Amino acid sequence: MTEDERPPLDRDDDDVMLADSPVEEARPDDRIDDERMDEENTLKPEFVRAVEDALEKGDGQAVYDLVEPLHPADIADLFELIEKDDRAPLAAAITDLMSGEVIAELNDYVREDMMEALPAEAVAQIAEQLDTDDAVQLIEDLDEEDQRAVLAELDAEDRIAIQSALAYPEETAGRLMSREFVAVPEAMTVGDLIDFLRDGRDLPSEFLEVFVVDERHHPVGTCQLSWILRTPRAIPLGDVMKRDQTLIPAMLDQEEVALMFQKYALISAAVVDESGRLVGQMTVDDVVHIISEEAGEDALLMSGAGEGDINEPIRDAYSARVRWLVANLGTALVASLIIAAFGAAIEKLVALAVLMPIVASIGGNAGTQTMAVTVRAIATNQLTRSNTRRILWREMRVAMLNGATVALLVGAATAAIFTPQLGAVIALAMVINVLIAGSAGVLIPVAFERLDQDPAVASSVFVTMITDSMGFFAFLGLAVASGIVS
Repeated sequence: MTEDERPPLDRDDDDVMLADSPVEEARPDDRIDDERMDEENTLKPEFVRAVEDALEKGDGQAVYDLVEPLHPADIADLFELIEKDDRAPLAAAITDLMSGEVIAELNDYVREDMMEALPAEAVAQIAEQLDTDDAVQLIEDLDEEDQRAVLAELDAEDRIAIQSALAYPEETAGRLMSREFVAVPEAMTVGDLIDFLRDGRDLPSEFLEVFVVDERHHPVGTCQLSWILRTPRAIPLGDVMKRDQTLIPAMLDQEEVALMFQKYALISAAVVDESGRLVGQMTVDDVVHIISEEAGEDALLMSGAGEGDINEPIRDAYSARVRWLVANLGTALVASLIIAAFGAAIEKLVALAVLMPIVASIGGNAGTQTMAVTVRAIATNQLTRSNTRRILWREMRVAMLNGATVALLVGAATAAIFTPQLGAVIALAMVINVLIAGSAGVLIPVAFERLDQDPAVASSVFVTMITDSMGFFAFLGLAVASGIVS
């Protein structure tokens, strides 16, 4: 419905409530505090050391006075910045400041450590302060036995909501969605809805829009709060609601959810189960966390660094990284075998040993560039089955231009220092390797994606193997074939 098509404003005094709202005095966390925060809005090292010194002295009151003015997100940051052994004493010193907001903002590993140290009753009390989606995130990281103990301490309503969320796979809309939303029947008028909202019983503390459902509880439209406040009371919701809406299946992966929000510029969206019933909603604040998490995850997977969290246990970090280093060792042996095959040629012309790392290095960088572009294009649905050939051809042309430019520079320098024939060989080898790198940078991530594997998972290991091996083979093979070795 366009702006002109919406019903006129109702100017009746009964329809608009005006209230004089005095300006609240700024809270400590509403203003920039130069004593605690630096220009990048992070806690200063001096402040963190002051908290650690107070903890070391056992001065709980001093700790409380230092931390009390902080925003919940900054308190969560403080827990991540101090030593692991200081976290429990800090939590004990600021017990009444440990709100659900602080817990929700904690790093996963830090929160897991703290929750495992608390009794089930305390974890349940914290979970009851949180929205359902945040409570699920808190409980899902616990061991199965601890989960059962915490769920047993919850009220029946909260326990059922959390158990139903845990029944969905991880990183799906059903696991992440909020179950606090407003849904009303289509038969309501705007006036009925306003009275319902003013009554305020069992409503979320914050919501952006109202979902309109039919008798089967299937969403049929949405109403923004601004539309409701600007519409006469007698107008039926069916005449003012927006019928076109983006529905998110509960089993949809969180990455696809983020792409939908980005593509359709959504602020919130209804989540439906397999039968089409409204079961929850996703909001843009949830999606911001998903986008940040997915972006960091892809970057780390491309390097084989695992989760890459500085709070991750050392054993987990070791096991995540070492397997890709071992795989890289195997791929490096392939390049070494190629060099060994041309050992006699290298002995006759030492310049080959000097120059061949340049060919491999430039090819590796070119492959990494193309691979990064490809992985991002796959993640954002810019690269699909329908345009793979076009993207491959595009990257090949880019590789040709890059290879020609670098080959001209390296070939000229080599010709000046060594011989023109050797300069021509390395220039041609450079062009060949950059072209191979460009195609590998596209084809390897695409192959992972077609095999239903994450295309970011250590693609760099295989791209590096191909560029190194083919670079050495092209350069040394051309040198032998051209006759400059003899």
